[in-house]
Amino acid sequence: MHGAHIRGRGWGRNRLCAALALAALICYPLGVTLPVLKLERMGFVNEASIWAGSIEMLSQGQWFVGLIVLVCSVVIPVLKLAGLFVLASRPRMIGRHHQSRMYRWIEIAGRWGMIDVLLVALLVAAVKLGDLVEVHAGPGVAAFATCVLLSLLASAVFDPHAIWETRDE
Repeated sequence: MHGAHIRGRGWGRNRLCAALALAALICYPLGVTLPVLKLERMGFVNEASIWAGSIEMLSQGQWFVGLIVLVCSVVIPVLKLAGLFVLASRPRMIGRHHQSRMYRWIEIAGRWGMIDVLLVALLVAAVKLGDLVEVHAGPGVAAFATCVLLSLLASAVFDPHAIWETRDE
């Protein structure tokens, strides 16, 4: 009886995790497509989203930085959130061995998905040239921050033990 209580609590936490991961996945497209930076330089205004910025870097031959931004800000977070959603809501869709591997990957990937905050800080520092350039946050910052917060909350409430427990339904 005591084990059922613990199992129920774990599954409840994982249902909350699935809801938070789904909410993050829903707001994620706004976070990467809306402008996150507005640069004003000598009367010219340029707005950049995470998606457009990474594609622009790649098209200009800046492969290293463009790939880092694309992988760490777009690919890894989407895969992490989708993985959390599947593990939390439908663990039986995949075998137990793959569940374990997926969970370990999510834990490792979560660390690399946060590198985008550092990249934005470096970008602002690199382009902020005194009075020559003004940098303002765009509407994508709020959407992206919301997505990051939901992702962190989903990771925090996830109970990995619940996915391996047998559940009688």
